[in-house]
Amino acid sequence: MRRAHTEMMDPEIFDRGAVRRHRDRAAHSVGRVADVLRDAAERLLDRLDDTTRQFRQALDVGGRGVVAPLLRARGIDVVSCDLSHTMAALNGEKSVVADEEFLPFGEGSFDLVVASLSLHWINDLPGALIQLRRALRPEGLLLASLPALGTLAELRRTLTETEAALTGGVSPRISPFAELRDCARLLQRAGFNLPVADVEDITLLYADPLGMLHDLRAAGETNALRERDRHIPPLGLFPAALAAMPQQEGRVAAMLRLAVMTGWA
Repeated sequence: MRRAHTEMMDPEIFDRGAVRRHRDRAAHSVGRVADVLRDAAERLLDRLDDTTRQFRQALDVGGRGVVAPLLRARGIDVVSCDLSHTMAALNGEKSVVADEEFLPFGEGSFDLVVASLSLHWINDLPGALIQLRRALRPEGLLLASLPALGTLAELRRTLTETEAALTGGVSPRISPFAELRDCARLLQRAGFNLPVADVEDITLLYADPLGMLHDLRAAGETNALRERDRHIPPLGLFPAALAAMPQQEGRVAAMLRLAVMTGWA
């Protein structure tokens, strides 16, 4: 009874060890998706153009070698951190291996924190946001983006329907995503001022549907749910699910819905 009760109360959704291993592996292939990551980061950093505040020192959280150069191009000194040692090395100088759930930075260390598509595999997101706020100096700014509800919605649907047809059951294969309306509340709960969350959609088109799965792997975004099925998936599951996805201009369409979050310390 005690063991069952402990498992029921366990709040951890993600296997952080798997997240680190996926990012270790992806460090060698992330260049495949650099354009997509850069597009998402540039959309996030566009928010800097809406303020006259000058930022001198930034923390780049999980930027996968893309965010740090964009910040340096703006004349901002950057410290980067990543859960993966090999991924952290892609950021060049001033890189730290750090768990986003237990950040090693002192209070008031930065005047800007940028987390582009890097916080969605965290079990305690409110706690991580509190740590990021504490790492900011007074009037410092957080810029963060997360995949929001709607991301990969068609792939989730076709995988569920196809697996149910093949096996009579389904396994969790795609991470749950936050709703946009909850993102500003998360910032407010973490103590940020003027919290804002808005949405931007990026549609990716694939002539070869399997390219979508290759890109997810290259970005370190494969399944890290604790309750994921460790068995080999049913034969034909992914080809059949991909074939059932809607198309645009003769290509399979994948939606990346970005929840873009800003908050001031």
